[in-house]
Amino acid sequence: MTTILIPYLIAITLLTLTPGLDTTLIIRTATLEGKSKAFQAALGISLGCIAWGIVVACGLGALLMASDLAFNLLKWMGAAYLAWLGLNMILKPRSQLADIQENNPNRSTSENWFVKGFFGNLLNPKVGIFYISFLPQFIPAQASAITWVMGLVMIHVVIGVLWSSLLIMAMQPLSRYLKQPKFVKYMDRITGSIFVLFALKLALSKR
Repeated sequence: MTTILIPYLIAITLLTLTPGLDTTLIIRTATLEGKSKAFQAALGISLGCIAWGIVVACGLGALLMASDLAFNLLKWMGAAYLAWLGLNMILKPRSQLADIQENNPNRSTSENWFVKGFFGNLLNPKVGIFYISFLPQFIPAQASAITWVMGLVMIHVVIGVLWSSLLIMAMQPLSRYLKQPKFVKYMDRITGSIFVLFALKLALSKR
């Protein structure tokens, strides 16, 4: 078992540390929204991974691999969602400090960062494809596929939460200086642009 888990831990850790959409979301939220909302986003991302783990463990991931319709439908839904998030940040950048907005009872539900993190992963079929193509090589012969898939996914989730926590804490000393209204606008527009780029990348991606 050790000979299987150690290579997996090394590989999945390196993949987790590679900058991507999740990292962008965590850094932006930690910088402008504070620790609480950043951890909400991290939990949403983690739950999205767990949901995909359940899908793959139950064999439904094979449908995603076999069906062009299922893959493309989910891909376009995910791309549309990321584009919507990104365009909102670009066209309607925030101009208030996070702590002021937190006291605003009229703020919209679009500020739910748990939901953003969750759907950002859930609507990305590449996560499911990644699990289907990557995890089987670490499952021993004759072992329970469901048990091992969920176990490997949970290891990924734990590493992701630890990495997100490190990013969140690292951003805290800077956040007090970066919550200036002008910077908030720039950060929203930069993050929104990155989200739109990821949406285009997802929309143009193949299996």
